[in-house]
Amino acid sequence: MRLIKQFLVTAALLAAPMAGFAAEGGEAAGLPAAAPVFSVGPLQFTSSTVITWIVAIVLIAVAQMATRNIQMVPRGLQNFVEWLVEGMYEFFTEILGPALVKKSFWFFCTLFLFILVTNWFGLIPGVGTIGYGHTNAQGHFHASEPFLRGGNADLNMTLAMSLVFFVLWIVWSFQALGAGGFLKHLFSGGDNGKGVMALFMMAIFLFVGVIEVVSIAFRPVSLSFRLYGNIFAGENILEAMMHLGGTWFGWLLPLPFYFLELLVGLVQALVFALLTSVFTALMAGGHDEHSHDDGHGHKQHAH
Repeated sequence: MRLIKQFLVTAALLAAPMAGFAAEGGEAAGLPAAAPVFSVGPLQFTSSTVITWIVAIVLIAVAQMATRNIQMVPRGLQNFVEWLVEGMYEFFTEILGPALVKKSFWFFCTLFLFILVTNWFGLIPGVGTIGYGHTNAQGHFHASEPFLRGGNADLNMTLAMSLVFFVLWIVWSFQALGAGGFLKHLFSGGDNGKGVMALFMMAIFLFVGVIEVVSIAFRPVSLSFRLYGNIFAGENILEAMMHLGGTWFGWLLPLPFYFLELLVGLVQALVFALLTSVFTALMAGGHDEHSHDDGHGHKQHAH
């Protein structure tokens, strides 16, 4: 399954640069690589931005309805939301630790839910297929400027989320380690010994630290392209399958891929939230717990 998915993603990404050529030839092109920009007076926005607004409104409305009349014995929507949040809190606690999860759970929980709902909203029939476009020689309509477009099928959206995480990662890392501890974590391997061996080990750890800095700098790029590539490819595959099915059976052929994309939307939301939380735990996790334990131990020793 993983190899098949990688093949489909690669095929869709390789086909994306040919979209303009296909459109000129009168054949159905896939989802445009760039989201169309619409203007309402001085306000400019993309069709992907509209989806993110809708998702934000839906999440806020659900949270308001679930907490409007809180009961000691939760029922209905309150019961579901509490089960979801508690389950995610336990999940991220295993990764981040008890202290760091209190500081960062708001972000990772919101990130997961936002990506998940955005991915699934992009699969609603009509999203990406209704808008301004043209009809090709086979009689298939292609929306070159869709009114609505999957939020995470836009690289701007995925890159923005990755950069927000990167800024928060730096803040949490400096809060846990300080500036000196941050640099020591990257470039120091602890006790390097003495003499020539110490110089050799210092050079090794300096080289490894530079590689680590480059790796950290590329994390937002890898996170954004992974999510964008999977969602962009999935929506292109669904449109391609719909055209291959013809006029009468266009809805039947992409049906198995539709359920696959529902699963992919869940997996990609989990992967994005999991990787960002792991990156945070590797740098900032465990330090607050250790300092708390040391302070508690000193108090017991003083007594």
